[in-house]
Amino acid sequence: MKESVCTEYAVCCRALVGMVMYNPESHEIAKPSELLSSVQAYMSVLQGIENHVHVDVTRVFNNVLLQQTQPQDSHGDKTIATLYTNWYLEVLLRKVTAGHMCYSPLHRAFVNLVHDGQQVPFTAEEFSDVQELRSLAELIGPYGMKFLNESLMWHIASQVAELKKIVLQNREILIELRSNYDKPEQMRELFKKLQNVDSVLQRMTIVGVILCFRMLAQEALNDVLSVRIPFLLSSVADLKHHVSNGETLVVSEMASAAGLPCKVDPALVAALRSQKNDLGDDEYQVACLLMVFVAVSLPKLARTEGSVYKPSLEAHTNNMHCLAHAVNALAGSLFTICGHDDIEDRLKEFLALASSSLLRLGQEADREAGAGREAVFLLLHLLVDESPFLTMDLLESCFPYALLRNAAHAVYKAEA
Repeated sequence: MKESVCTEYAVCCRALVGMVMYNPESHEIAKPSELLSSVQAYMSVLQGIENHVHVDVTRVFNNVLLQQTQPQDSHGDKTIATLYTNWYLEVLLRKVTAGHMCYSPLHRAFVNLVHDGQQVPFTAEEFSDVQELRSLAELIGPYGMKFLNESLMWHIASQVAELKKIVLQNREILIELRSNYDKPEQMRELFKKLQNVDSVLQRMTIVGVILCFRMLAQEALNDVLSVRIPFLLSSVADLKHHVSNGETLVVSEMASAAGLPCKVDPALVAALRSQKNDLGDDEYQVACLLMVFVAVSLPKLARTEGSVYKPSLEAHTNNMHCLAHAVNALAGSLFTICGHDDIEDRLKEFLALASSSLLRLGQEADREAGAGREAVFLLLHLLVDESPFLTMDLLESCFPYALLRNAAHAVYKAEA
């Protein structure tokens, strides 16, 4: 009898994984909504068979589907959660960072772009829109989404480790830049001495892209749980709102597991904290200098190919709008780990440096910067708009609102 049950489990596991239709060579995979429909149809058929044979189909499916939310099943084989996690990380997000797709806040999904005349073999929206990610959350549940989040955070942590190495290479110059932000000529000369500026911007953009995808996945999980367990979810949301403003680690972790947004991402904090740390007391200074590095590097985006704002997508075609997510999330996590309780102060410093750098860009008669200047100005507005620590009043005290208004007018007029 026990062998019979084990055989039933194995058959169901293989059947469900087979429905994913993943092809490692062509990277083809079934859409989550299609897989969900197939699983529901498969369950209906087996429930009909249950009337004629002595098999507890409900128990079999409960066990099998629970196994599919883990990295491996009881036989050590890959599960639905693992296959989709690997596909989103290794296929979809790699295409995004390669410039074939961009994240569109308007569509709440990733969308395809034409890149050097090459077409991507699949449509990004068909795998990253609200409906598909809700179907994914239905299939792999909170456990599977937690595994997906941990994998995303591991990739972010590896990028942050490389960013810290670049900061250490430029430490002395960054310290001078930090203390001389009100001296334009000196800032200009110091910036020319910085090394690997493009690498910093690229890595920060990658971090932002991953965080944007995670945000979509978390929203999808929250939507599913609000239907499945509305009373429990409302209790978690209420606890997050009232207990120490939801900022205690335990409450934040519980809220994040339910798909609720937090001011400081507990999963990102855990991933960055688990990194091997050889910096010791220098960790805080490196975190501060990383923010300085990004702030003074923003003007270079104006001269970067692809720094074009598309109002129809509410996005920049090179995904530099994702930098807003990266800066806010990394600042919150890095300074939480350092324990100085000054996230808001450090972001104010970032805003002052970024505003000063972009104002100098606005004064330059540089034709190369002309096309992307307005797009970068809008990035500054987006960064403050998405920050839980900064306000628009603070932005206006650093950066003239007239420039932001004119920049918005210019980019919308260009696409009209």
